[in-house]
Amino acid sequence: MMTLVGPGLLLFLWQSVWALNIPLEVRQPPTIIKQSMQEHIVDPKETMVIECEAKGNPHPIFSWRRNGKYFNVARDSQVSMRRHSGTLDIYARNNPEQYEAEYQCIASNEYGSDVFSAVCSGAPVWPREILEPVVVSAGLPLVLSCDPPPGPPKPETYWMSSSFPTMQPVRQDRRVSMGVSGDLYFSNVLVNDSTADYCCNARFPYKNVIQQKMPVVVKVLTMAEAAPTWLSPKGSSSSILVLQGEELLLECIAAGMPTPHITWTKNGDNLPVTPRIKVKHFNKMIQISKASFEDVGEYTCAATNRIGYIEHTITVRVKAAPFWLEKPTDLILAPEENGRLVCRSDGAPRPTISWFINGEPIETAPVQPNRQTSGETITFRSVSAENTAVYQCNASNEYGYLLANAFVNVLHATPRIIGPRNEHIKVTEGSRTFLDCRYFGSPVPDLRWQEKGSFCECLWTHGNGTLEIKRIRLEDEGTYLCVISNIAGRDEDQVRVEVKEPIIIVTRPQSMKVMRGSDVRLECGVKADATTPVTTSWMKNKKVSLDESNLVITNVNNGDEGNYTCVIKNELEQKSASAHLMVMDRPNPPTDLELSDPYERSVRLSWVPGDSNHNPITVQYDDDDWLPGKWKNLSTYPGNLNSVILHLQPFTYYEFRVIAINEIGTSLNWFSYTAPDVIPRNLKGVGTWRNNMEISWEPLTYREWNGPHLKYLVWWRRRDSREEWKNATTKWLKYYIYDADTFTPYEIKVQAVNDFGLGPESPVVIGYSGEDRPIAAPLNLRVSDIESTQVTIHWDSVGREVIMGELKEYKVYYWRDSSQLRWLRVNRGMKSEVFPDNNPEPSGVVTGLIPYSNYKMYIVVANSRYEGPPSNHIHFSTPEGVPSAPKSFRIQQRHLDSIYVDWNLPEEPNGIITGYILKYQTVNASRGEELRVEEFLPNVTSFSIRRFDRYTRYRFSVAARTRLGIGEWHTEESPHYTTEIYAQDQVDITTQGWFIGIMCAVALLVLILLIVCFIKRSRGGKYPVREKKDISLEPVDDKDQEGSFDYREEERGLQRAQPSVEAIMKRSDSDDSLVEYGEGGEIPFNEDGSFIGQYTGTRRDVRELDFGGGLELHSPMNRIYSMA
Repeated sequence: MMTLVGPGLLLFLWQSVWALNIPLEVRQPPTIIKQSMQEHIVDPKETMVIECEAKGNPHPIFSWRRNGKYFNVARDSQVSMRRHSGTLDIYARNNPEQYEAEYQCIASNEYGSDVFSAVCSGAPVWPREILEPVVVSAGLPLVLSCDPPPGPPKPETYWMSSSFPTMQPVRQDRRVSMGVSGDLYFSNVLVNDSTADYCCNARFPYKNVIQQKMPVVVKVLTMAEAAPTWLSPKGSSSSILVLQGEELLLECIAAGMPTPHITWTKNGDNLPVTPRIKVKHFNKMIQISKASFEDVGEYTCAATNRIGYIEHTITVRVKAAPFWLEKPTDLILAPEENGRLVCRSDGAPRPTISWFINGEPIETAPVQPNRQTSGETITFRSVSAENTAVYQCNASNEYGYLLANAFVNVLHATPRIIGPRNEHIKVTEGSRTFLDCRYFGSPVPDLRWQEKGSFCECLWTHGNGTLEIKRIRLEDEGTYLCVISNIAGRDEDQVRVEVKEPIIIVTRPQSMKVMRGSDVRLECGVKADATTPVTTSWMKNKKVSLDESNLVITNVNNGDEGNYTCVIKNELEQKSASAHLMVMDRPNPPTDLELSDPYERSVRLSWVPGDSNHNPITVQYDDDDWLPGKWKNLSTYPGNLNSVILHLQPFTYYEFRVIAINEIGTSLNWFSYTAPDVIPRNLKGVGTWRNNMEISWEPLTYREWNGPHLKYLVWWRRRDSREEWKNATTKWLKYYIYDADTFTPYEIKVQAVNDFGLGPESPVVIGYSGEDRPIAAPLNLRVSDIESTQVTIHWDSVGREVIMGELKEYKVYYWRDSSQLRWLRVNRGMKSEVFPDNNPEPSGVVTGLIPYSNYKMYIVVANSRYEGPPSNHIHFSTPEGVPSAPKSFRIQQRHLDSIYVDWNLPEEPNGIITGYILKYQTVNASRGEELRVEEFLPNVTSFSIRRFDRYTRYRFSVAARTRLGIGEWHTEESPHYTTEIYAQDQVDITTQGWFIGIMCAVALLVLILLIVCFIKRSRGGKYPVREKKDISLEPVDDKDQEGSFDYREEERGLQRAQPSVEAIMKRSDSDDSLVEYGEGGEIPFNEDGSFIGQYTGTRRDVRELDFGGGLELHSPMNRIYSMA
């Protein structure tokens, strides 16, 4: 204990040096959070899944490379990429070999790109081949090759020998053994080796599949002795290279007759015996599970038999694939701060370090003056937003490589505490306690913990801000304050800790043996914190039985035997104690007596023993010597027998009975009876219809009948009434009471009865008759807090007397009646939501509503069987929300140098569409074009863009907008259009011959119709009166002295209201009639022979004409001239 400076203030200072987890709401580069293994083994018969998931803000966009080249997933019909993820699903039904490749997943957003690689290879297959029999002389060596598929991963091999009809593993010893390569070696062959066929099997652990090679037949000839020779490895010396950490296997298999003995030395000395080094396979193999540099040296194996001696030296070299000493970690820096990324690795030979930025070599990236790369380290000085990116470190040598991603995020963030605030936690004394204070900020904030009290050595602050109290005490109770700060500000949070005394079981239940029919009391006394209530429950054989501190069992029977556990718990912890109850009783009588093997002086008596009830039994035999009621003991035998031979007198009539005896007493005679002594269990009364009640119980077991003709006596009466008990006897396990009132409580009980009397009555149980349909509905249904997708509803409770049963729930029915957009058709399907009755002022929240819609709703009350009548219907409307994604988004190429996109309205506008936003950016262009944004009015649903060249592809994202904001985005990439595809699919229609021919035919037809019309108009020699100069014809009224016509008066009438064409056509049925232009008189002609009445007619009152509004009147001939 130590005292802090100041008035009782405990202060912990913590300068965080760990990599902060950026909250997802903060803009950040991508980070891959889920990926497949680096070596991914797949079965082409199944779907290949290569996982790639990442987080970031904005959400990353995924792309793939295969064998270093861009992999266009959209154009491959056998590959799909999951939505909002980069995971690939490959359905390699055709040519699965082409998908065995190295894949790179690239997750990108505007702040950088994160990369991971995976090698995808197919499952190896063992080639089919026919093996010829192997003929060898006895005493000579033999090698049976296995040659399993190479993997990866390397398969596990083993040999089986088959001799019809069995197959068993090959027994290995000093003479026969399997090598590291999987081959089977015989140091010398014996004649009996030809009695079986040999078959090599390979197990592939990635899928637990076993493949089998074709069996080989061995034929053995004569026998001869031979000096040792090497089967594996060959010659007098060899070398092996192993990587650090991998398994090292050294083997020496020698041939010879007799079988040679193998011994090992290292560097001329005896092989050291350590836990890492194991000599296996009858000294033929050395196994080192994880090789290290201390295993380097010369290993010599010697093979000896009585004919000769040979040696072989194996030189072991150990190299190392790259391994991490320090992986680069994410950097979160404030502007003008300094930082560095360190990538330290080691290996043999030493790895080469290469740096990448967003997946591209750092040498090709734009030069940044404040960034300096020096081997294993990238140093940043006075960082700015331009330094934000994802950096990759690649450490490689000739034996492997390592790849690590780390991002640098330059931002200025005020300290914030992440997670719940002002927590109040309760803990028990002596427990290990953690006080969380997850935080974020840039620059990395300083963390301080403060607590009013004294200092305890058990306090420890973790790197993520969590304060750990290893063993909390009562005096550690109080308020702890977490304070974080940096130059941008500070934040704090407090945690109140309340320490409670632990639960202590002071009286534990004791295991005991009791007599059947006695009473048992199991005690469970506890001591606990006075302010924390505890509950005590008992469990029998892991099933909850009672909730009492002390368990009392009266009239114990065999069914009460078992393990009883006392469970004490409060809101903080739980403790338990157990005891075993054993019920002692006299043994059950033997049954099924049977006589067999009768002879003159003996007979065999057999029986089925009864339950011994935890005590040994002996068996007595009694005989009847014709004196009724006088039984004598014939013999006594141990209780474990069920058959004996009895020695008897000849020519005597015998009756036998068997009695079992233990220390409690003797069993009842197997033919003795008594009244039942067990109460039927699980008695209950439930209504199945509105005017009945079903009384049911569990049956007694056959051993509990105690006599023949077991039945059940059922008793019932209405609760809280003075009526007498009613009863009925039945042999079934159910009894129905009819003509009962709806949902009325009844007192019920039951007892077993047989021919020898009544059993004990069961305790009285309350049952209820059936429920009926509720007769009233909830009143005053109303809504509040209407939001775009949810609404809070309220209603008045229903009285218990009108529910006609037990209240189960309130059920709300609602449907979308219409949209506030009148043109939008909606689905009026009805939905429902259930709310329990657990509040005196009932209310609930209905979710899943659609914005900007009109809804109707009503509510009913329900019991366990029926729903009541509906309440009043209410109408409400949800406010606007943000729209769903536009549908039918299409990308077309109408010309070689442009792309045309269009879209339709969102399926759910969720309000009044105020416009659209279109974002687009090149996908495969190297110029790094920035994201462009276009905004459109709500009536504009198309856009065209000019391409840089025919290989440029675009990624389009479109979203609708209401006044509340932008809705869901729909993103698509344009296909890879080429000149050939365009020439085939996008042909300009105006250049096609068939189109030009149709247009010419239409023009010719129009011209013919015009000519026919002109001829009909000019039939009868009619032509306009006009002077030599080119002036338009006008209507005239009176002829003056010079032969001209004065038309000014009529023109003034026409100016007031011009007649319609229809009115003029009504004047005459035919323009060829000359009489109707005068009043039955002659029609005057002018000097050139034309008639004037064609154009003037008889002077009429203008008011007689039928005028049309706003039509200009022209002569028919004027129309002809204007057409000409």
